[in-house]
Amino acid sequence: MSVLTRLVRKLRGDARTLAHAPLETARDVAYTANGVWRGEISPTKPVKTLGATIGALIMVLALLFPIYWILLAALSPSGGSIYSSAGLQLLPRDPTFQSFLWVIGDLIVPGYTLTINVPLTNLAVVFDTPEIVLLDVSRYGIDNPSDFKLFLWNSITVAIPTVIISMCLIVPAAYALSRKEFIFRRKVLFVYVLMTQVGGGLGIALLIGLYTVYVQFGINDSKLALAVYYAATAVPFNTWLLKTYMDGIPVSYEEAAVVDGAPPWRVVTEVILPLSAAGLATVFIFTFLTGWTEFVVAQTLLGTENYTLPVGLFSLVSEYSIPWARFSAFALTFATPIMLVYLFAQRYIEGGLSFSGMEG
Repeated sequence: MSVLTRLVRKLRGDARTLAHAPLETARDVAYTANGVWRGEISPTKPVKTLGATIGALIMVLALLFPIYWILLAALSPSGGSIYSSAGLQLLPRDPTFQSFLWVIGDLIVPGYTLTINVPLTNLAVVFDTPEIVLLDVSRYGIDNPSDFKLFLWNSITVAIPTVIISMCLIVPAAYALSRKEFIFRRKVLFVYVLMTQVGGGLGIALLIGLYTVYVQFGINDSKLALAVYYAATAVPFNTWLLKTYMDGIPVSYEEAAVVDGAPPWRVVTEVILPLSAAGLATVFIFTFLTGWTEFVVAQTLLGTENYTLPVGLFSLVSEYSIPWARFSAFALTFATPIMLVYLFAQRYIEGGLSFSGMEG
C-alpha cells in the first residue's frame, strides 16, 4: 500500500470522525449526566472538564478575533471597521459580499468545438458545447474584478514544482543521513544544521546577488527558477526534520524485511516510507507553504503577469490609500486554503514534529 493511499485513508477516517463528533459528544454528556445522577461519577469531575473547555474556548476565540475583525472589514462597504473612530463593532453595518465577489471574479466554463473527420469520406461531425456562466459579477455592480485567479494559478505552478523538487531531494537525503554511514557524514549533518539556522537570513542577504545571477541567465521572471530557489531553501530544515523522524524507526524492521528477501528499494518504499507517513506529511506541508506564502523573493524576481498570491495582495496597496474591504477579502480568500490544511492536517503535523517514527 502506497504512502499516498494510507494518507487518503487517514484523511477519510478523520473526516468520518469529525462528522460523528457531535453525536459522540452528546453520548458522552448523557453518560456523564447519568453517572452523576446515580452517584457513580463525582460532580466535581464534569465541572472541572466544563471549566477547562470554556477556558480553552475563550482562548481560541481570543486568538481568532483578529481574523474575525478582518472579516468585518471585508463585509463592510468600504472596510471602515479597520480605522473606525466610533469604537469596536462586533457586527458589520450594512454587510455586503461585493468585496469577495470582486476577488473571485467571473466563474465561466468556456465552450469548445470538437471536429471529428469520418475516415474515407469528406464528412465531418462537429460538436459544439455552450459556454456555462456560473457567476457573472457584473450583475452585482462589479465591472473590473481582481486578477485573483491568475495569481492563484501562478502560486499553484510555483508551489507544486517546489514540493516535487524538494521531496525528490529531502526523502533520499533524510534516509541516507538516518541509516547510512559514509565519509564526511558528520560534517554534512553539521552543514545541514548550520543552514537551518542561517539559511533564511543568508538568502535575504544574498537577494541582490541572486537577482543579478537570474538576470544574467534570463530566468528572473521564471516561475520554475523561483521554485528551484524555494526548494533549495526548504531542503536543509525539512531534511533534518525527516531524518530525525526516521531515526525513531527501529532498525529491526528493516532487518526483518531483508531477511524475508526484500531488496533495498522495497525496504524503503514498504517499510520506511509508510512508517514515516506523519513526517512526510509534515515536510510536504512545510515545503508547499514555502512556495505558497513567500513574498520577498517573488516580489523581487517576478513580473506582473507571474505575480503569486502574496505579491498580488501587496499590489493592492497604492501610494496614498488602501482599499481595506477588497484587501481584507483578498487576504481571507488567500488564507482560507492554508487554514483548512492546518485544520485537517493538525494531527499529522503534531506526529511529524514528535521526532519519532513510532507511537506509544
